Amino acid sequence: MAQAIVVGGGLAGVSAANTVLECGGKVVLVDKSAFCGGNSTKATSGINGAGTKTQKSKSIPDNADIFVADTLKGGAKKPELAKVLCINSAADVDWLVDKFDLDLSLVARLGGHSQPRTHRGKERFPGMTITYALIQMLEKVAEKTNRARIITKAEVVKLLQSGHNVVGCEYRKAGKVVKEYGPMILASGGFGADFGSDSLLATYRPDLLHLPTTNGEHCTGDAIKMGKPLG
Repeated sequence: MAQAIVVGGGLAGVSAANTVLECGGKVVLVDKSAFCGGNSTKATSGINGAGTKTQKSKSIPDNADIFVADTLKGGAKKPELAKVLCINSAADVDWLVDKFDLDLSLVARLGGHSQPRTHRGKERFPGMTITYALIQMLEKVAEKTNRARIITKAEVVKLLQSGHNVVGCEYRKAGKVVKEYGPMILASGGFGADFGSDSLLATYRPDLLHLPTTNGEHCTGDAIKMGKPLG
């Protein structure tokens, strides 16, 4: 059975890894930090979804079209991406509740939203609760089967190609370079803490370089830098 390779262990990455497993595949998740979670664990508001089962149970008249309109009004520059985010949002929130037994029964209306659609449970840090639930599910599969592996302290440094196709990656761990082969899912986040010599922040938002950030030091746009030269 071929494996998929996920780069990044935040909520996007562990969601992708669990989805691969759910579909019957094998997965290896690679993260350069000492532990998974990323910025997702810092989220304190909740997760947005329009048309969820929870909203319907509370008679909240929300849907994907309203969410799209709110997102575009809030400044989204790419309508096609906004539609993907909003149209999939209900299924995404319901998946977290149904598959991971998460409590997302509290719904609030936050800034920029015309309807209550930010879901959370009673925990103080919903981002941490949600992300850790998915990490723990992945860890259970990794412990009990050969269908999942989690590799931390491993920095992906190169995407491997065969012709024009990306077929895997190289990562550095403990001074060694290791190659993994399989379809790639890049979920390593943005570049809010990218202050290095090849800084994406300096390239695209030099006006922000002097400001501190709440982003973790891992947010250096690695996947963007590797993917950009490939088109």
